[in-house]
Amino acid sequence: MIKKSADLKREVVQSLKGGNGAVEMVHLLEADKNEFNGKGRLFARNTLKPGASIGFHQHEGDAEAYYILSGEGTVNDNGTIKVVQTGDVVYTSHGESHSFENTGTTDLEFMALILFN
Repeated sequence: MIKKSADLKREVVQSLKGGNGAVEMVHLLEADKNEFNGKGRLFARNTLKPGASIGFHQHEGDAEAYYILSGEGTVNDNGTIKVVQTGDVVYTSHGESHSFENTGTTDLEFMALILFN
C-alpha cells in the first residue's frame, strides 16, 4: 500500500490531554481503518507551535514513543522535567506518565507512535 501525502488524514486537536494551544496531526496510519491490525492506535507526524503543549497523562495498556524531528521542548517524564531536541527519543511505557511542551521559538515537530501492550 502507498498512501500519498495529499490523502493523509489531517486534524488539529485543541488542548490535547488538557495542554495549551493546538497539536497539528498528520496521521500516517489510522486505527479506524484497521491499519494497525489491532496492535496500536496512533502513528502520526505532529507539530506544536511555540508555547503549545500536550497535558500530563498516564498510559494504561499502551506505550508511546516520540521521535523529535525538529525544534526543542520539555518533557515531564514521570515527574522529572527534561529538555529534548532534534534527534531525541521519548518513551513512555504502560503505567508511566508524561507531558510535552514546545519551549522553543520555532515549531516542534515529532513523530508519535502508540502501540498496545
